[in-house]
Amino acid sequence: MSFQAYLDAAEAKTGKTPRELVDEAHARGFDASTKAGEILEWLKTDYELGRGHGMALVHVIKNGPTISEKHVGTDGVHRDESTELWLDGAATRPAAS
Repeated sequence: MSFQAYLDAAEAKTGKTPRELVDEAHARGFDASTKAGEILEWLKTDYELGRGHGMALVHVIKNGPTISEKHVGTDGVHRDESTELWLDGAATRPAAS
């Protein structure tokens, strides 16, 4: 599953876009200095998200929407289209060119 697919699945499960979840996390005081376990516990308690989906959100909460080029343009199952993740909802994402 790609990084973006994890975020899209978290959106489908919670009914909130990744950006809404990031904004909520920041409003709770979570930032780059917050331990991943604290964020994961919140996501599990409030949204019943598991570790995989939670860790994708942890990355975005702590580091922003940019990811490593490691899987961009590869053929593997973890391949992403871009180093920039779309946080404004799957329905509003521009079509891949």
